[in-house]
Amino acid sequence: MCGITGYIGFRDAYPIVINGLKRLEYRGYDSAGIMMYDGSDIHLSKTKGKVSDLEVITNKEEERKVGKIGMGHTRWATHGVPNDVNSHPHFSESNDLVIVHNGIIENYDTLKKELISRGYTFKSDTDTEVLVNLIEEVKKQEKCKLGQAVQLALNNVIGAYAIAVFDKTKPNELVVARLGSPIAIGVGENNKEFFVASDASPFIEFTKEAIYLEDEEMAIIKLDKGIKVRKIKDDTLVDAKIQELQISLEQIEKGGYDHFMLKEIHEQPKAIVDTYRGRMLPEEGIIKMSGIDDHLQKFLNADRIIVIACGTSWHAGLVGEYLIEDMARIPVEVEYASEFRYRNPIITPKDVVIAISQSGETADTLAAIKLAKSKGAFVFGICNVVGSSIARETHAGAYTHAGPEIGVASTKAFTTQITVLSLISLKLAKSKGTLSDSAFRMYLQKMQLVPKKIEALLSIDDKVKEIASVYKNAKNCLYLGRGFNFPVALEGALKLKEISYIHAEGYPAAEMKHGPIALIDENMPIFVIATNKGHYEKVVSNIQEIKSRAGKIIAIVTEGDTQVKEIADHVIEIPETEEALTPLLTTIPLQLLSYHIAVMLGKNVDQPRNLAKSVTVE
Repeated sequence: MCGITGYIGFRDAYPIVINGLKRLEYRGYDSAGIMMYDGSDIHLSKTKGKVSDLEVITNKEEERKVGKIGMGHTRWATHGVPNDVNSHPHFSESNDLVIVHNGIIENYDTLKKELISRGYTFKSDTDTEVLVNLIEEVKKQEKCKLGQAVQLALNNVIGAYAIAVFDKTKPNELVVARLGSPIAIGVGENNKEFFVASDASPFIEFTKEAIYLEDEEMAIIKLDKGIKVRKIKDDTLVDAKIQELQISLEQIEKGGYDHFMLKEIHEQPKAIVDTYRGRMLPEEGIIKMSGIDDHLQKFLNADRIIVIACGTSWHAGLVGEYLIEDMARIPVEVEYASEFRYRNPIITPKDVVIAISQSGETADTLAAIKLAKSKGAFVFGICNVVGSSIARETHAGAYTHAGPEIGVASTKAFTTQITVLSLISLKLAKSKGTLSDSAFRMYLQKMQLVPKKIEALLSIDDKVKEIASVYKNAKNCLYLGRGFNFPVALEGALKLKEISYIHAEGYPAAEMKHGPIALIDENMPIFVIATNKGHYEKVVSNIQEIKSRAGKIIAIVTEGDTQVKEIADHVIEIPETEEALTPLLTTIPLQLLSYHIAVMLGKNVDQPRNLAKSVTVE
């Protein structure tokens, strides 16, 4: 949610900042803005809409692009409607300070009233303008430098933030700070230039070295002098570690595909291989995962495993519940992280908590992790982004190695999360003795074949596209699945909702008779996952019930199926595999269907309305 870019150095700042904003568009936003300092004056340009709309404004007046210092922002509205005035960056009352801010200041109203009583006026409805004026007031009252003013002001703030602040009276420095929202600092050679961004993608072609601020840390960045990182609470110095970036420019480009989502759907065979490579060794009949191996007894002796996640990651967690309980016979509960933290859950040191997040920055999941740790539970993280907050907050974990996922609607994150959960389930089952050695080896061999089978599914894209054209104008859709594929039905419905804005609901197939069947008529498409393993005859009965009510049936079946083919209006075949592994295959055609329907409807597939890739506020 929201994106920050900034530059201070010897290069022209405008192209760096504006291109950085374009790379952060995946995070979701409704307005954009940029600030440039030309050596004497600050030029502010901002607008409701896209970065391309911002460029229209800056291209009209070249002086808006001049300078070696700049900051940019993409805003996802929280306080105040999306409009030009509420867009970032924001000036302070004197116009000396400029701020960009991700997050929410919860006590902004109290602070605003106090500042108004001291003579401050406000142009916007945002909490961010309150924050920049608070910093200015502290700077004025305490007669201190910008860095100290930021630190003192933030100690009076309740909420979450990643901020970058510039003071035109001290134009050789930027001050950045973090609590709850990620911020990265790119370090140029010999302290001659520095980059600030919500993630590293805006500056990867300029430097491979970055510092990631931890919560409650701030950094004062000075040209030719370097970076000083301090604790916000007590001003103590922090020995910040410079990390070498692992991503490349090629990974965050479309690579010839029309959309990032389509590219990422097609990247899934490689992403799954990258996720199990070095961990799953079928020839030797072993799974090596240091995060599990080093804490194996914690898992084996756990009273239960609690999975916490949001959105697509929650659906992956549901698949994990089926996998772990079926194979390792350990009780599993799957919780929405947003509900878990607020319902006073019972957590004990005998619990293992698995937290799942693509970005590793999901605010609700991070808060749930902290709650679980405070109750003595062992917390294991599954995320995609190396060095992310969840990777740092958990006791141990496993990366998915999916590579950067730019499309807001998650695809390869889902299948790689399931891959990690499959490996964990098999590892625990083998260690507990609940799975025979022959069955364990069989699963490893079958897992190794999954990427090739996904490639085969991707080759029938034209058929999926044809089906999509039939149902692109549907107003409502149902998705049904049973067992391991019930979560896939939920995920399929979510994908359609996210990018096409068609109302869709996922249900366990057996629950259809408990309400949803009332919706079925000749205009209702029903997507049914009916693989030949696990409750096949029951699902066929459900399909018959739909057919008798004139519903339109799109069935995902196993190759060679004949029974469902006779009933369904459309059939998509998946290759044969073990029931526990079918979610890795059945999800692929559902992703493609959602993608093609959204494209046919003219929707913005990679940046659907109102959504953000990384949800860093509650």
